[in-house]
Amino acid sequence: MTKNEKIVVGISIGDLNGIGSEVVLKTFQDNRMLEFCTPVIFASVKLMSFFNKSYDLDLKFHGIDNVDALVHKKINVVNVWKEPVNIEFGKEDTEIGAYAVKSLEAAVKSLKESKIDVLVTAPINKSNVQSESFKFPGHTDYLAKELEGDSLMLMISDELKVGLLTDHVAVKDVPGTITRELIEKKINIIHKSLVEDFGIIRPKIAVLGINPHTGDNGVIGNEDDTVLRPALDNIRNNGKIVMGPYAADSFFGSGNYKSFDVVIASYHDQGLIPFKTLAFGNGVNYTAGLSKVRTSPDHGTAYDVAGKNIANPDSFKEAVFQAIQIFKKRMDYKEYAGNPLQTNRKKPVIKKNS
Repeated sequence: MTKNEKIVVGISIGDLNGIGSEVVLKTFQDNRMLEFCTPVIFASVKLMSFFNKSYDLDLKFHGIDNVDALVHKKINVVNVWKEPVNIEFGKEDTEIGAYAVKSLEAAVKSLKESKIDVLVTAPINKSNVQSESFKFPGHTDYLAKELEGDSLMLMISDELKVGLLTDHVAVKDVPGTITRELIEKKINIIHKSLVEDFGIIRPKIAVLGINPHTGDNGVIGNEDDTVLRPALDNIRNNGKIVMGPYAADSFFGSGNYKSFDVVIASYHDQGLIPFKTLAFGNGVNYTAGLSKVRTSPDHGTAYDVAGKNIANPDSFKEAVFQAIQIFKKRMDYKEYAGNPLQTNRKKPVIKKNS
């Protein structure tokens, strides 16, 4: 695509009994969204019309059977299926999970074929999507299989970025999973993403310890001393700005995170609890390290409020903004890397409309 073309945002609809459809439609309730991107929802026109009525909205859809038929300045809906679907808001249902997978697979296929530019995924239920053909803990693992590169969960907001050494790993397995090779691989992925996807030339990276108080000199575990510190020393010797390990219990409360471009946590809850505490509702889950751009909101299916027309679309809207920004940053990086003398061109700015 050229710089002047609208970015095509593919959207997988997620769990149909959750709040995904609501936050997607409310995001594009503001017509100004169509001025800088073209949405393509992978579901069915009949179903989206049902949701449109359920949420008392007045959106107009352009139904298509193939992404090639999309129309700019319209909300495009690809008919991945045409049969009626029984919706029971708030209910966990394996049949509904199968439709979430159909939407995701169709969207990823279009992403791989570059028929859409970026992918924004509505939340799925990790349990009801499991089948003989789909055995992945979540979006990130599936995308790692389908797309080129090494995937890494990176939570982002305007004030904070948090990456993970391990994501959907049981706590008891975390120490054995973290090796020097894994640490160096993950930090290199994040460093590359910060440079190419966010335009940060010399990223400053903080790393949290594996054990409480980073092990207290071996009193509370020795993994920080025998695995983490040697790996960080080696990374620093290669010229990257990497600090730590820091004790996780006081790192966020002290505001220390504000001094860094990204914080790398050892395991899922160590990073996501403080991130969602500080940024919930405006945070975005970005899958770094892949050949294509994918983002999602920082919340789940929220069955407890599904169908009540009270879901907040801010995180999904932010996921759309971030996907567009990252895509443009990647284009800029490729352009500048190809022509390092061209440094005066103004960078595009996206205004977030509330």
